[in-house]
Amino acid sequence: MKKIKILFPVIIIAALTACGHGKKIIVYANTDSFDVDASQKNITYTDGTTHQEKELEFGSGTTTLNIQSPSGKFTLDAAEDGLYIVNLQKDTIVGSFQRIGADNGTVKYTADQVKHVVDSLGQLTVGTNVSAANKNYFIPPKTIVKITRNTKATIVGPYNKIPSGFDATSVPEIYKFYTNKGIREIMDNLTGMAK
Repeated sequence: MKKIKILFPVIIIAALTACGHGKKIIVYANTDSFDVDASQKNITYTDGTTHQEKELEFGSGTTTLNIQSPSGKFTLDAAEDGLYIVNLQKDTIVGSFQRIGADNGTVKYTADQVKHVVDSLGQLTVGTNVSAANKNYFIPPKTIVKITRNTKATIVGPYNKIPSGFDATSVPEIYKFYTNKGIREIMDNLTGMAK
């Protein structure tokens, strides 16, 4: 009985340590001017065409970001510990958890499977069947969404690819995000392949 009492707190501490404490917030913006004052939690940006990403870290407790955009001021809150994405782009950002295994072989899909993938991507672009339980995300402009409790998870943002030599055993949690425009381009390519 004593071993169980000793091991139980150790397991809880190990689980909490693996997820990390506090918050990591990744900010995506299409801007030519992007100023972040993390100590004051202030973000100022202008309209532009250059995709920019900023990664911010904060402690526990509610974090309120003060955003100054071309259309005015607003705030975004992150209450719980975890990893968040802030979308300051004009396009919605969508993405999901990626199941990456050790098998690097070529995967072949039937025409019906490709149609199913295209249908699923289409649903994602409009926010259908999106939930934290499904590990897929729909992030409209000027919003913040919690992705995972694990602040050490890997996030691959729009316009970036998952590295070909990625070791899935070293990072058990990886998410890939696209703009809605990027997903529609993928859907068009897949639809052409399914014919």
